[in-house]
Amino acid sequence: MPSYRLRFKGCAHNSTEYRNQTNNYVINLDQPPKQRWIALVMDYKKEISDLIENIKKNVDDLFGAKLIQLVEVYMPYLAKTLPKIYYEEMVGISEAIDTQLGEVVLYNLFYEFFSVCTSVIVESPSGSIYHGRNLDFGLFMGWSVKNKTWVTSNFLRKMVVTLDFQKNGTTIYKSVNFAGYIGILTGMKPNIFSFSVNERFRLNGGFVGITEWIIGFRHQNWLAVLTREVMEQAKTYTSAQKMLSNPKLVAPVYFILAGTKSSQGCIITRGRGSFDLWRIGEKRYRQNGTWYQVQTNYDHWKNPPFYDDRQFPAEFCIEELGQDDPVKTLQGVLSTRPVLNKLTIYSAVMQASSGKLDMWLQDCNDPCWPW
Repeated sequence: MPSYRLRFKGCAHNSTEYRNQTNNYVINLDQPPKQRWIALVMDYKKEISDLIENIKKNVDDLFGAKLIQLVEVYMPYLAKTLPKIYYEEMVGISEAIDTQLGEVVLYNLFYEFFSVCTSVIVESPSGSIYHGRNLDFGLFMGWSVKNKTWVTSNFLRKMVVTLDFQKNGTTIYKSVNFAGYIGILTGMKPNIFSFSVNERFRLNGGFVGITEWIIGFRHQNWLAVLTREVMEQAKTYTSAQKMLSNPKLVAPVYFILAGTKSSQGCIITRGRGSFDLWRIGEKRYRQNGTWYQVQTNYDHWKNPPFYDDRQFPAEFCIEELGQDDPVKTLQGVLSTRPVLNKLTIYSAVMQASSGKLDMWLQDCNDPCWPW
């Protein structure tokens, strides 16, 4: 076995308490946009403010102070170019926690660039579809030598919430969010579909898209806006697939989409203007079975780099843990190092057909890989 795989020490079995450890909030879509997030963000006012300061410090360290100066100038203007509903939601958040609108916009765009995730779709022998994901966040955003942890990841663990987005008192969709973020990175529309978002590393990435947006080329879609629109507008798995595949994007990304029926699972590899569709049942060249899909942060038709191979451990453990109990398999895979690593903030398992979304916070104790 190649040396870079030595960080994989075997599959996890019953290593974590798999239960929701966070607060749940209702986002009432019948309310005016400015009012929807007030109760939530007021409860997390300090945490949001602390994280924004941490983001600014790390952006300074990575890119220089001039970038933050540009953010302070352009972000409020950029916010006004977003669809009115989402602009007003961010205005409501900034007013509630008494911070600049530009900083709230920065906080919401932040999630487009620094996530390093693993998503898995599994089909049971009876044809039921299950969807698991680890959300890893904070790469290069401050490493604590003393604690051997990512500073930003520690901030974010305190801010994880589950949300019920409701109309007329009925839950339309659910999500796992960070307090103050208005988009959807992990979500489910009961009885229709679930989806997750993984970052895709490309040279022609989000920074190019932001620059184009600022100078007036605004035919692309922001991740936060598109994901909300999909959750609110898509009525079927197929329509969600189309909505995630076709629009131009500010930043490249992977969309992982799972439905409620046999064969309803796919990985949508998105460029800013292109897409590739990999359906469950179509075997990836390195995997054995066709009943599962694994997506990390690299194109499925390529080998991952030697320094970040979460694909092999995930596929190995799926095969070892088996197809008969998909929830147990996903729990084990998501808690297997290095699928579980120092960046991992939470894990989630979803089944759209039952409307069930389970999540649990993760904190990888040593020995644990940084990513």
